[in-house]
Amino acid sequence: MATDWDIRARGSSCAECACEFKDQQSCFSVLRFTDEGYVRADHCEGCWTGNPPEDRGVSMWKGIFLVPPPPAAEPLAQETAETLLRRLMEEDAESHADVIYILAVMLERKRQFIERAKQTRDDVLIRVYEYRKTGETFLIRDPMLSLDELEPVQEQVVSLLGGGEKPQDAESGEVPSDLSKGETAVDENGDDNGGGLDPS
Repeated sequence: MATDWDIRARGSSCAECACEFKDQQSCFSVLRFTDEGYVRADHCEGCWTGNPPEDRGVSMWKGIFLVPPPPAAEPLAQETAETLLRRLMEEDAESHADVIYILAVMLERKRQFIERAKQTRDDVLIRVYEYRKTGETFLIRDPMLSLDELEPVQEQVVSLLGGGEKPQDAESGEVPSDLSKGETAVDENGDDNGGGLDPS
């Protein structure tokens, strides 16, 4: 049975012709849901336009392949929203569902995450995010937090981050009310925020 929590890495080569992607090369991604769970495939522009897939899957989008940067040697650096999200997803995503969702929204507001799609399965809303830096796909369950539930979760996030980053609006300092009831911030510039690429 497929898990609701997952991270799917971007492929380093085309799923069809197997050619290695080059830095800054355009690539096309499709996310499908199968009996084995979520499956992601990445294609070069030539294969995509020459033989567009018939199965549109959950979401499709165009992106730019970036050579992954070398790992940062900062063992004593303060934990960030990204590293905390990854750690909680690996350790025990189920019991940290609320915190993981808030961290994902923080990363979206900082323009590090792009929401590519959302899908409901068994009355559970799954948000599909892409991490700009690495091209990874993050599958995050939306806990549909109410305003009453939001504040204690935000306090927990601040505590886990050691008081560093805070899940609040950077300009006003106010707690963003649109984090409740499954709503996330909208990218005002409309920068690739959402799936639905036409393969034709």
